[in-house]
Amino acid sequence: MRILENGRVASKGYAMLDKNAKFTPFEFSRHSVGERDILIKIHFAGICHSDIHTARSEWGETTYPCVPGHEIAGEVIAVGAGVSKFKVGDYAGVGCMVNSCGECEACKLSQEQFCQKGKTIFTYNSKDIFHGGENTYGGYSNNIVVSEKFAICVPKNAPLEKVAPLLCAGITTYSPLKFSGVKEGFKVGIAGFGGLGVMGVKYALKLGAKVSVFARNENKKQEALELGVSNFYTHTDANIIKERFDLIISTIPTFYEPSAYLDLLKFGGEFGIVGLPPHENMPSISVKDFVYKAGKRVYGSLIGGIKETQEMMDFSLKHAIYPETELIKPSQIDEAYEKLTSGKAKFRYVIDMRGE
Repeated sequence: MRILENGRVASKGYAMLDKNAKFTPFEFSRHSVGERDILIKIHFAGICHSDIHTARSEWGETTYPCVPGHEIAGEVIAVGAGVSKFKVGDYAGVGCMVNSCGECEACKLSQEQFCQKGKTIFTYNSKDIFHGGENTYGGYSNNIVVSEKFAICVPKNAPLEKVAPLLCAGITTYSPLKFSGVKEGFKVGIAGFGGLGVMGVKYALKLGAKVSVFARNENKKQEALELGVSNFYTHTDANIIKERFDLIISTIPTFYEPSAYLDLLKFGGEFGIVGLPPHENMPSISVKDFVYKAGKRVYGSLIGGIKETQEMMDFSLKHAIYPETELIKPSQIDEAYEKLTSGKAKFRYVIDMRGE
């Protein structure tokens, strides 16, 4: 790894230069390794649907060049003088954020994604106020410098190519299942059966729930049944579906009707939303639905804090809960994006960055 004269770390990755572009090789530099920072050589980077939304500026204005990627797994190759959590040679993961104030109530509760001072620094396309306001670049690259507080410990015997997607797909579905207190006997519905949905199914089953899947077609029905789901639905008609759920989690990244899922909840049931469609296709719930479909709870869930992310990692490795992955080369990123947006993708694409 090349350190520049000013102490910054030379890096190379793959960037979108505007919202209509294709990915192209991109050279840049990262901030120097501080006293409590670690430098990670990235081995694998998962592709998340939010990468696509951001790269294509579908969630508002994206800062270009944009190097996406917040599902990162690799090897620690340098540590700052004050680092105690890692040593050179350890494996580490980086998820959706790389810093926060560390002082507010949310941060002290390890809910750093909700930093009350507005200082959550996301892994890419975020203004890093702790390093001169520079734009952050993500995991579609050969390295990353991050505070040890925001890195996740990964044992050396872990399959890194499957660990990488856990840093978003894993924690994003694990967190609402824990929030809703899912346990043996619960009836859980997972809406959407892509990268997030598969993880939601696996965690819910391991927690003892009876799990059903809602999908837009039957392309992945066999895969779902093989995982152990009880029912596979391609519609949400409450007149036909007789099940009523304790919890339904929506992982859907496109337009849908949220109120249809409220009809499928038990009294006191919960609807957790983790999928976030493009702004122009954002679904909504009428205030009237909250009144006439009362006795049910609707909440959103945004990834998870660092403490819970480490908990998720440990739980996943203990029970061998991993995403279904397909390894690709960096030259295949555009192809993977096309498959993900057209419904042709099976599950989670993971970029092999080891040769970069």
